[in-house]
Amino acid sequence: MAFVSPSSRTARNPIGHLYEPPYHAGMQILPVPFDHPDALKLNGIVLQEYAERYGDPEGDVTVLTPEMFRPPQGLYLLAYDEHHRPVATGGWRSMEAGEENYADGDAELKRMFVVREARGQGLARRILALLEEDARAAGRTRMVLETGIEQPEAIALYTSSGYTPAPEKFGLYRFEDESRCFIKPLTPGNR
Repeated sequence: MAFVSPSSRTARNPIGHLYEPPYHAGMQILPVPFDHPDALKLNGIVLQEYAERYGDPEGDVTVLTPEMFRPPQGLYLLAYDEHHRPVATGGWRSMEAGEENYADGDAELKRMFVVREARGQGLARRILALLEEDARAAGRTRMVLETGIEQPEAIALYTSSGYTPAPEKFGLYRFEDESRCFIKPLTPGNR
């Protein structure tokens, strides 16, 4: 699997370079714009899954725009399988204090998703690690995310990756009983 090394971004090379680890042959994780056709395709699938899990036909009404994921204020990644089909996504966007209980320096995870056929291969964990690395390199101090009780596998991924329940909920769904918010410091001593 080829992965983007986001920390290698520069003004001349804003999306980084690829490197090959010794597993997941034929898979690639690439930075793409949030409005890339493959990103839009998977975004539609994840919204449908949210709608099924939560019984809400809209899925998630959080306003997301391509600008939110443009480096250095964010990053959006797509994973492709060996047949060049998009199979997983994830992104982060910069958030600051005053915006729905966020704190200055927050990097919010959005649209972490793996299609059913590609689950169990470690794609979400790898995308998560790349997004954390990139947010840290961009100077963000804390990774935050909002998920829900109908996504136990997401909660398991995040807690096993060092995320802890947030002392105060944030985001659009912070007043919903089903919402769960998690945080992870990106710098030593940050909470």
